Amino acid sequence: MRSAAPPSLRAPGAVLLVSCYELGHQPLGLASPLAALEAAGFAPAALDVSVAPLDEAAVGRARLVAISVPMHTALRLGIEVARAVRTARPNAFVVLYGHYAELNAEWLLGEGIADATLAGETEGALVALVEAVGAGEPVEARGAPVLAKVPLATPSRAALPPLSKYARLVRGGATELAGYVEASRGCLHRCRHCPIPPVYDGRFFVVPRDVVLADVRQQVAAGARHITFGDPDFLNGPGHGLPIMEQLHRELPEITFDVTAKVEHLLRHAEALPRLAASGCLFVVSAVEALSDHVLQILDKGHDRADVVRALRLTREAGLVLRPTFVPFTPWTSLEDYVALIDFVEEEGIVGHVDPVQLAIRLLVPPGSLLAEHEAFLPHRGALDRAGLVWRWAHPDPRMDELQRRLLGVVDAGADDAAPGEMFAAVAAAARDAAGLASVAVSVSGGSVVEAPRLSEAWFC
Repeated sequence: MRSAAPPSLRAPGAVLLVSCYELGHQPLGLASPLAALEAAGFAPAALDVSVAPLDEAAVGRARLVAISVPMHTALRLGIEVARAVRTARPNAFVVLYGHYAELNAEWLLGEGIADATLAGETEGALVALVEAVGAGEPVEARGAPVLAKVPLATPSRAALPPLSKYARLVRGGATELAGYVEASRGCLHRCRHCPIPPVYDGRFFVVPRDVVLADVRQQVAAGARHITFGDPDFLNGPGHGLPIMEQLHRELPEITFDVTAKVEHLLRHAEALPRLAASGCLFVVSAVEALSDHVLQILDKGHDRADVVRALRLTREAGLVLRPTFVPFTPWTSLEDYVALIDFVEEEGIVGHVDPVQLAIRLLVPPGSLLAEHEAFLPHRGALDRAGLVWRWAHPDPRMDELQRRLLGVVDAGADDAAPGEMFAAVAAAARDAAGLASVAVSVSGGSVVEAPRLSEAWFC
């Protein structure tokens, strides 16, 4: 418990909300709680340190600072923000909220980085916390994740940086402003490597239709020509999400969309795919993660390699692009598995569908992950790296760890201007060299690959 009694938290800027990183999107993690606080009579300020430096004057006015940390990168940056706030405003109350606040709550509170943590459906809990701190009442430092439906207002975006500061749709050599909404939160599934199941425990909550529609409209009015539906899985609730997208298409036929969906759901709801395409959906992001059935079983992904092939066929037939994401470096992925993944991407003609960084990602196991105590992970698990916010692990084949480090360098070196075919050719050559295979001319080298529609931000954690 902590008791704090600032003179008033209703003064303009006395409550400061900070976003650190939301996959390059204008932060809904600020816009939604801003709306809730404003409705409760507060006048919060907002900063996004992913696009601008931390504003010292804003911190100087703040008596309560709430930092949004929905993902690993966000928390690493959020800890830096919290420490800067501690230095500049030692008496300010600091709360971290989001998935990674829950996963790391014990350490964040124990180290004095945060005075409180929140997770789950946090809008109402954040308002209640601000009211309690403002009244000088004791505050529970850590409660269970909020897993109850809460009233949601149309997100408040006026105080946020403009959409031009954020990721754009890249299509046909041109870019367009992109917005971001969620039609649902949480997830029905418990993929073991995902940060959502430890918080939501297999539950999801729909966002009211009128809230989603109003949020899209205001972003289109601000210049967006493409909207990302960032639900952890848009097809968790197809009966909710699809009618929203179809209504938006009737109102705004020039606006395009993208969604995220599990391979399992693409197969189960195959009849929905033509509806997505007809409503302006350009592409579907899907966490394929691996092609090894053994690895997929450990991750509890709910699909196998054959399912991935079927999902590719179904999306193509529907006129959609499937943009797979991968975690190609795990303790159980062999070098032969990795080369097979490279071969698959080339043979299926999806080089232009895969962001190069996806071929260099290493499994991240944070505290609280469902994988952390899993029998398949324990033999590989090292020390808990508190500063890095992960459990360390080493691959039993040192060539894999070396290849991953090498590929990160390849991807970083070509991130700005290399054509996707050139990047893929470099990755493929490195993989085959690591495996001691003869160099093979990659048929997609150079500029022959047509890059599928994508967002300009390719990081996913």
